[in-house]
Amino acid sequence: MKITSLNTWGGRAGKENLLSFFKEQKDSTDIFCLQEIWSAPYRDFDGHSAGGAAINHDQIMTKGMQEISATLSEYRSYFRPHFMDNYGLMMLIKNNLDVLAEGDIFVYKEKGHVPEGDIGNHARNIQYVTLIRDGKPLTIINFHGLWNGQGKTDTEDRLNQSKNIINFIDSLNSEVVFCGDFNLLPDTESINLFEKAGLINLVKKYGVTSTRSSFYTKSEKYADYIFVSKGIGVKNFKVMSDEVSDHLPLYLEIS
Repeated sequence: MKITSLNTWGGRAGKENLLSFFKEQKDSTDIFCLQEIWSAPYRDFDGHSAGGAAINHDQIMTKGMQEISATLSEYRSYFRPHFMDNYGLMMLIKNNLDVLAEGDIFVYKEKGHVPEGDIGNHARNIQYVTLIRDGKPLTIINFHGLWNGQGKTDTEDRLNQSKNIINFIDSLNSEVVFCGDFNLLPDTESINLFEKAGLINLVKKYGVTSTRSSFYTKSEKYADYIFVSKGIGVKNFKVMSDEVSDHLPLYLEIS
């Protein structure tokens, strides 16, 4: 099974560039876990600060959910927003896979929370799909972690966010692949909590030094991670070189 995780940056690196990436990868990918997906514009927020930058709808794929789903028509699309109804997480599961359950839970603030000030500090959820594979359950978790304007270091909210995620993972009776843009540096306790909980940090294990593309010019080059439970057999893990976002895609093949 082959899984690709990507923060799409809302298509700001170019819609055709991003859609071409999905066309090229669809024959060799079973599951896409995507972050920063829009399904409609937020006209009332045009020009407002989000994640430290003003929203400009002309630069965003405001129908990204629909356009990516159409490009990947051999997949089932699951969209789980975390800011109002039109922005959030998306997973695409190849039609030949047996989906047992799918859903989301909020791990920072509650669904519908609209922050004061920068709207990048919105509520956060994790999206999950549980598959039946070789007669056993496997849960894939997609995540875009809290941005709060305080860098990618530990805060009380981030530590609580990690604890809430671990509580959900502990409730599962399945192996786990947990991926996404965590908005965290690798030496934080918020990341270390997942390792303490028994998950394997593949970014750490494989000595990854950056998950960001040339579109990202800041010095801290970490954001994206894939964790797996100990029963997962990893055949291949890598940071892909495709420059289709300010993040680079992460690729995982499991046996």
